[in-house]
Amino acid sequence: MDSSQNSTQLSSQSLFNSEHLKFINKQLSQLGPHDILRWSRWTIPQLFQTSALGLSGLVILDMLSKMEVKVPMIFVDTLHHFQETMDLLDQVKKTYPEVPVHVYHCAKAASEEEFAKKFGEKLWEKDENKYDFLVKVEPANRAYTDLDVLAVFTGRRRSQGGERGSLDVVQVDGPVIKINPLANWSFQQVYSYIKENNVPYNGLLDKGYRSVGDYHSTQPVKEGEDERAGRWRGKEKTECGLHTQSKFSQYLAELEKRKNEGSSN
Repeated sequence: MDSSQNSTQLSSQSLFNSEHLKFINKQLSQLGPHDILRWSRWTIPQLFQTSALGLSGLVILDMLSKMEVKVPMIFVDTLHHFQETMDLLDQVKKTYPEVPVHVYHCAKAASEEEFAKKFGEKLWEKDENKYDFLVKVEPANRAYTDLDVLAVFTGRRRSQGGERGSLDVVQVDGPVIKINPLANWSFQQVYSYIKENNVPYNGLLDKGYRSVGDYHSTQPVKEGEDERAGRWRGKEKTECGLHTQSKFSQYLAELEKRKNEGSSN
């Protein structure tokens, strides 16, 4: 059976029911990242890694690169990354040339300047949901469709706090299954792996950053703060939208409602 036949029969919802998922998470929670990665490769087809090149994602990339089968990566270029992040992307491609890297960005703009012209300056301040949808959620979902993705590895961990504090190893989340191999790891474990294995990392780490996103919503963290405290500082928000699909389903429904109302006037 080829991959096109698989895609017509498999979906994130059909592969696991709720009881099966609960059982799997109970078993996987007792395993380390390498075993979770192996289990995933043996169990789930059409498997990719999504990464914004944070430390956890880089650990997963390095672990996977040392296994027999290479897992392709999806990188969403929000057009508003730090230059250090884009430099790291180039370095990752050189360090892991055998790993296919698929880069996706906003469907309606190819640069920060073009984005500002089409949607206005600092859209993230005026309509945060629209901004997140345009630069993160839509490109990611387009990648899932284009590449026929069934499941993705993510670098999320419970120790990052916020909504991730009760994170399962395997989640059925919207159109894909999300697997979090480092769910049980601490920041120190991640950092130690990076150093011990000479994994390339974002230079901003050495300037006090712990979690790096867009330049306009990322700051260094202070001593004793959660590692993601520098993201959206001063706001209740802890996720960008890629891991809160229901919120964006509501947003899309609202957009459709406005469109219908406009056409009826």
